[in-house]
Amino acid sequence: MSKAKVIFQLFQFLRENKKWWLAPIIIAFILLGGLIVLAKGSALAPFIYALF
Repeated sequence: MSKAKVIFQLFQFLRENKKWWLAPIIIAFILLGGLIVLAKGSALAPFIYALF
């Protein structure tokens, strides 16, 4: 499965089952994951990991 298909199926699930309250949680997880991945090799990594 491609990443685009997984994302499409996720939004299709949210729409069909009226689970729109899950969307902000999923977006927050994606943003936090992106922050951790981008900061992995930077000098800010110790400060970001201290938040968690």
